[in-house]
Amino acid sequence: MGRSWLVTGCSSGLGRALAIAAAEAGDLVVASARRLGDVEELARAYPGRVSPVALDVCDPEQCEAAVTHAVERFGGVDVLVNNAGGGLLGAVEEVSDDELRSQLDVLVVAAWRLTRLVLPHMRLRGAGHVVNVSSLAGRMALPGLSAYVTGKYALEGMSQALASEVAAFGIRVTVVEPGAFATRYGASLVPAAAEIDAYTEVTRATREGMRSLQDNPAFGRPEVFAAHVLRLVAAEQAPALRVPIGEDAYAFTESVEKANAREFEAARAFIVG
Repeated sequence: MGRSWLVTGCSSGLGRALAIAAAEAGDLVVASARRLGDVEELARAYPGRVSPVALDVCDPEQCEAAVTHAVERFGGVDVLVNNAGGGLLGAVEEVSDDELRSQLDVLVVAAWRLTRLVLPHMRLRGAGHVVNVSSLAGRMALPGLSAYVTGKYALEGMSQALASEVAAFGIRVTVVEPGAFATRYGASLVPAAAEIDAYTEVTRATREGMRSLQDNPAFGRPEVFAAHVLRLVAAEQAPALRVPIGEDAYAFTESVEKANAREFEAARAFIVG
């Protein structure tokens, strides 16, 4: 048999495409979603290869149960994909403490928790791969996505530290940064409760751009994203810790890196002279 996967957020979009691609490749997949009914169809389509579980990644008991299920059903977790997420629309001034905590719970704490749960099994086997699904927002800040950007930056920082901690055990870590893909993600974004009129124009472009991430044919297909992730997992050596994916991803990332370099030089000129 092939690798065993635990993939979160498989109800639609990138997670669902990845679960299908792994199953098509002959691998074993624990496909999770908050509602079991959203992933039961996958189990019927790939009997014996896909095992559905209900998983709210913010529920510690359900996280433990999902990992236990993967170990008992498929003998372990070779590849953990922390893909589940959710977005909050709002400028820093608009986002409350509770809203911020909720966003970070989904984007950071949940991924940290599931990673912590699978690591003992991976260390015993001397192998494993943790794939954290970030975003171009993990490299660049967008006005009106303050909490989401914060979560993705934190996820990437955690991943970088994790990679240095587990390499000696034969465990790999990859952060994938999708660009614009045709998913339903944009429609799921929730606005902050305290909307302040002063920020309407400041955040308009971001809000409109995020809401267009549905079935726009100009955007990448989730199946393409999934194929790239399978290639990364199958590679003997990953090309990098952080891997942008998507036709637009490299143009955006290159622009961000150039801006970072200019900022660095401006700071050095000011401080060092």
